[in-house]
Amino acid sequence: TKAIPSLRQWAYMVLGDERAIEFVAMATRDDLNANAEFIRLADTFVEVPSGSNKNNYANVDLIVNIAVAQRVDAVWPGWGHASENPRLPSTLKSKGIQFIGPTAPVMAALGDKVSANILAQTALVPSIPWSGEGITSALNDEGVIPQDIFNKACLFTAD
Repeated sequence: TKAIPSLRQWAYMVLGDERAIEFVAMATRDDLNANAEFIRLADTFVEVPSGSNKNNYANVDLIVNIAVAQRVDAVWPGWGHASENPRLPSTLKSKGIQFIGPTAPVMAALGDKVSANILAQTALVPSIPWSGEGITSALNDEGVIPQDIFNKACLFTAD
């Protein structure tokens, strides 16, 4: 809910027009019945199935299909749900649609506990002791921790 007003303010300050960005929101029947604020703030909405988030907000195929049908330039997925699925940015990219957030490889690396800890240590973030303590690395050209470095942080036996 805070994203739309924030982006409208940015559009006004940078582009001189708070309506320079058009917002299309996905909304379940439950959201519509609750008169959810994000729907009122959006310029338009597309109704999506209610129920489990696999039917709507976590459904990458549904999100991409709506983005294509609505001819959007970019998708900002909010928090949680599909926003944490590396398949969303890569699928949108394949359709020529910008994902507002991290790339799929970075998302995958940060979603993996070993990779995330290696990246945190690389950034000098204090970490609790673990099997990969002190191991640092940048992401390679594919956007992942190199496998040999990743393996150094892992335990492969109980010894």
